Amino acid sequence: MNARGYPVERKKQPVITISIVDDNSGIRANLEQMLNTAEGFRCIGSYRDGAAALRSIPVQTPDVVLMDINMPGMSVIECVRRLKKATPGLKVVMLTVFNDEDHVFASLKAGADGYLLKHSERATLLQSLADILRGGAPVSPQIARSLIEYFHTPKDNAPASNSPDASNNQLTERELEVLDQLAKGASYKEIAADLDISLHTVSNHLRHVYEKLHVHSRAQAVAKHPARSS
Repeated sequence: MNARGYPVERKKQPVITISIVDDNSGIRANLEQMLNTAEGFRCIGSYRDGAAALRSIPVQTPDVVLMDINMPGMSVIECVRRLKKATPGLKVVMLTVFNDEDHVFASLKAGADGYLLKHSERATLLQSLADILRGGAPVSPQIARSLIEYFHTPKDNAPASNSPDASNNQLTERELEVLDQLAKGASYKEIAADLDISLHTVSNHLRHVYEKLHVHSRAQAVAKHPARSS
């Protein structure tokens, strides 16, 4: 009720639509229940493998795809690459466990926008999904170290250091500072305080790092397989 006694219409929270790709039916069911009982979220598709996902997700166009990082059949890396190509703007988030750093990094290079731990608390997972849609990018210390090493390693097909492409796709000093602190185990909050920036700015720096990773990885793939660049 407002001051005059009339009912006040509440604005509906925008719904984040999610599709799930996981070969474990129990995990799919649990995720579906979690999403469909959470305000502001809705599961609109659930698939047991990459082939099924590729048939339906480009038609359904969810906001986010939650994908198991280890599935039988089609390579998860190939599935991510093809989904991103078929559905521009789609966010793909890998579901993983603690000891999957190599697979996580490979999926990020293929175009994934982040990753979440399978056994995260419900509130943490939901908040992370909302953050990713707003430009967030979860980065563990292990992945931060992999990113630093990747960008510091000379690439055979890298543009000349004085070319516009090189300057646009190399990490900035601030991006390296953020990654370095993450690699040492600092939290987003600690990094924001130490660098005197907002949490939102920390997330933006990490999103830009992922975007540059995707650009570098696509350039390498084209250089190795020029026939596939069309």
